[in-house]
Amino acid sequence: MLMLNIDYFKSKPVNLPKITILLDHGYHIDYLIEALEKVYPQLMTKIRFELSTKPSKQEKAAQGKSGFVPAVARWVIERSNAWMERCKSIVKNFERTLSHATTKINLCFVRLMLKRLAATS
Repeated sequence: MLMLNIDYFKSKPVNLPKITILLDHGYHIDYLIEALEKVYPQLMTKIRFELSTKPSKQEKAAQGKSGFVPAVARWVIERSNAWMERCKSIVKNFERTLSHATTKINLCFVRLMLKRLAATS
C-alpha cells in the first residue's frame, strides 16, 4: 500500500509533522523500512512506524480482566472492519479493478457517516 502511494509521500513537505503509521506485532519494522528506503530513501524523514500497544498480563490483572483485551488504537481499525462487513456489496470482492473496490469501500463509509449524522439531528 505504501509503495502504491509513494507519490503522496514524495510531494509531502519535510517541515510538516511526520505521519505515524500504526502496525500490528506481526510486522517487522526493520524489513519494512529497508524495503521502503530502496524505493524512496528520504521516506523516513516523513513517516514513522509505531507498534500498537499490547496489554501485559499484569496490566490485565490490574484492570480485573483476563483473556482478550482490545488495545485502544487497534480497536478503531477492528471496529471499522466490522462496520464495513455490514455493506453487503463489500463482503465478497466482485470488483475487477482496485479503484472500483476502493470506491465501494469509500461509499460504504460515506453511508455509515450519513446514517450517524442523520441519527443525531
